[in-house]
Parts: sequence; structure tokens; C-alpha cells
Amino acid sequence: MLQIEDLQVKLGDTEILKHIDLEINPGETHVLFGPNGSGKTSLLMTIMGYPQYRVTGGKIVFKGEEITNMPVNERAQLGIGLSYQRPPTIHGVKMKQMVQICAKGEVDAETLAEKVNFSEFMERDINAGFSGGEIKRSELLQLMAQDPDLLLFDEPESGVDLENISLIGNTIGKLLQRDFKLNAGKTQKERRNERTKMGLIITHTGFILDYVTADKGQLLYDGMLTCTSNPREIFKCISEVGYGECIRCAI
Repeated sequence: MLQIEDLQVKLGDTEILKHIDLEINPGETHVLFGPNGSGKTSLLMTIMGYPQYRVTGGKIVFKGEEITNMPVNERAQLGIGLSYQRPPTIHGVKMKQMVQICAKGEVDAETLAEKVNFSEFMERDINAGFSGGEIKRSELLQLMAQDPDLLLFDEPESGVDLENISLIGNTIGKLLQRDFKLNAGKTQKERRNERTKMGLIITHTGFILDYVTADKGQLLYDGMLTCTSNPREIFKCISEVGYGECIRCAI
């Protein structure tokens, strides 16, 4: 599982995350809401281990091991993967090469590419000249190859047209094992325990909720987690009355 206890983070001299407590169990998917600048991306980057996000208090534990000061590459090897909102363009490295690196040569890159309609891009430099939807599919393809246990998604719907949103949403659902054919007659808890993948998804539009059945919603505001509830209820509240009123209700 992922356990975050009393996490405090600074970016430069600015405190951006304040006393964050969060727990995601195996098989669970959480959705993270919050206005721009509230610290959502900073939380994902801190979990992933980017050094500019300096932990000043608290700890992060993943699969029983404290990773608070662990570098990015070791976290990736331990089973954490991140889909960026705005990933960089990498010239000189082909998509096929990156997928093979992520998969450590254990899967066929071309076969994976077919699953996200990406075969025609495999000989192109990473994200070079890609549209918004193509960039998202590039990110998903790399995650499919890595096959991490904890998947972090930073606004997977942003910049994606309606033609691509269903493909992206359904692929995320498969990565998170939300499409598992669970045995009839089992309780909800027993069914959830058959899944092992964990997910944390940032969303502004809420479109992802049409494709991924999340277990919990979290509201991050001014660097603090202020609400935990049903994700559709949180999104409905935000849509109807805005973040400010939702925060007052939570308090």
C-alpha cells in the first residue's frame, strides 16, 4: 500500500504541501480534485521523488518500505509510475526504444502499441510533434510497458479530444484492473481484494469518472487535504457551488 503521514513539502522557499495524510490500499483508485495551484501535481511529483520538491516533514511508505528520500529511478523500479500532464519532448530517442526500456525487453513493443493505436508513431522521437491525444497515448504506452503497482495520472483528459477520451479512459481502467471479471457472489470487499494495482488520478473535468470507477475522492485546497468522500459527490459539489463552498462544507 501507499501510506503518506504528515507530509510537508517546499518548492524553493514556498510551502506547497501541508500535513498531508493519505492511504491507498492495494486494489484502490483515488481521484484528486482541487483548483489550479492547490498542490495536486506537487503531491504526485513528491510521491515520484523529484528532488526539487523538498520534504521538510513526515514520510512516504510504499509496500512497507520508506521511500521519503529515495531517488526517482529506485521508486520506478519499486513499482511507481507517473503519467505527466505535460511530458517533455525527447529528441534522439524513438518511442520504440523507450517502450523497450520501460518493459526491460520483457514484452513486444509493437504489440503494446497496437492496443492504444500507436503503431505509426513508434519510429518517431518521443512526443515530437504529437497532438494532445497522441501525447496521452504515448504516456499510457510507457506505463503499460512498465506495469507499475502504483499508477499516478496528472489530468489524463486534458488536451484530449472526444475521439481519444474513450480510448484513454478505458486503457486507464485496464491498467488499474477496473475491468477485472470478478466472480459473482463475492462481497464488494472480496472483489476489491482481487485487484492489486493502486491509482491516484488528478482531474479537473471529471470525464475520467465515466471510465474509471474510483473508490475515494480527495479534495486538495491550499496544500491541504480537506475532504474525503465519494468522488462523484465531490465533483457534483464542485460543479454546482465551486471549490470555496465545498471547502466550507467540509470544514
